[in-house]
Amino acid sequence: MEPSDTGTSENATNRGHNRTRRIAGFTSKRTVRTLLVVEAASFLLAAAIHAGALVDGYRHGEAMVAETVIGSVLLVGLVTTRVRPRWTFSAAVIVQAFALLGTLVGIWTMIVGVGPRTVPDVVYHAAIVLVLVAGIGLAWRTREPDRPE
Repeated sequence: MEPSDTGTSENATNRGHNRTRRIAGFTSKRTVRTLLVVEAASFLLAAAIHAGALVDGYRHGEAMVAETVIGSVLLVGLVTTRVRPRWTFSAAVIVQAFALLGTLVGIWTMIVGVGPRTVPDVVYHAAIVLVLVAGIGLAWRTREPDRPE
């Protein structure tokens, strides 16, 4: 466990203040990382479904590629939060904004009739938009100033 996961920032002892916030007993960094894991897993699961690996009848190559890219970007953001803990909130906002943009493109493709328009696709897109917006809001509200390490 890193110092920032215990509720104290890495430099709290040296600077005399605590910059990491707690949300329902969890540090905000841990909560943001958990959201990134859930979001990435959901996109990669959707990609597997669109690849035809888990459920028949939902194969769609373009959706599979898009969801794989979005899930991978979210994983890169997650890794960044571990490698550079001070970048946690900035990285989370950036990768979730990318995922939200990609999801909105997916919704647009459904509207114009290019992308898959099954009930599970519509429900997933609506739900993941809500999760991504909430994740961006959480990361933005609990952000710490990015300081050079």
